[in-house]
Amino acid sequence: MIENDAEEYIPENAPPLNEEQAIANLTSPDTGLRYYAAWWLGKFRVNSKAAVNGLIAALEDEADRTELGGYPLRRNAARALGKLGDRQAVPSLIKCLESSDFYVREAAAQSLEMLRDPVAASSLISLLSGGVQAAVQVPGRPHLIEPYEAVLEALGAIGTKEAIPLIEPFVEHPVPRVQCAAARAMYQLTQDPSYGDRLVLVLDSDDLKLRRVALSDLGAIGYIAAADAIANAKVENSFKLIALKGLLEHQLSSSDALSIKEDTIRVMNLMDALL
Repeated sequence: MIENDAEEYIPENAPPLNEEQAIANLTSPDTGLRYYAAWWLGKFRVNSKAAVNGLIAALEDEADRTELGGYPLRRNAARALGKLGDRQAVPSLIKCLESSDFYVREAAAQSLEMLRDPVAASSLISLLSGGVQAAVQVPGRPHLIEPYEAVLEALGAIGTKEAIPLIEPFVEHPVPRVQCAAARAMYQLTQDPSYGDRLVLVLDSDDLKLRRVALSDLGAIGYIAAADAIANAKVENSFKLIALKGLLEHQLSSSDALSIKEDTIRVMNLMDALL
């Protein structure tokens, strides 16, 4: 098991599963089977009471632990619970924000973003309490002290306007990805186009991964003014299409069901040209 678990790690030759077996495997003595079962339940959106309860219980796991003290099963269980969309998991995910494992805290914040329960706001805000000055990298580790990207995005998605004074300084954070997350949240909370425009400027970055991040953020906030910039970005078409799909969904959700806005047609045409 790798310690830097920002990306999901799935064992090779993993056994085929069904819902019943996956839920049973969450309590298997084999930690590898438990880890894979948590991933599988999230991957296939198995939103049953037994699955949710089993994953919540896995957030307390002590058996699956890395040499550096990480909790791989807890990470996968936290990710899966966000995908299942059951707010029953919110209290347990909030508790995970206090975990000693950075990646558990990150996964919990990401899932709280998906669940969008305002109850989580105060706990997420507490992770920003040190301000930008405290948002530094942990010595010898590949991450900052807190999962700021995930926390900022969650606060923006939940609509936590009281967090604006804490979020705004992160727009100037020295890490570009954190800047993007802050701009994304600030746009969601204020609808100020200057924050959307900041993300558009990132599409000219020399860093391909950062351009992909900006595309994702623009799609998530539905910043329609970025449509042409997204379509022309120097990024794979698949990433452009996902971002444009985000714009389209925002347009459709805000439009009269009996009418199609000009912007909606424009986004559809841009998507068609990329196919």
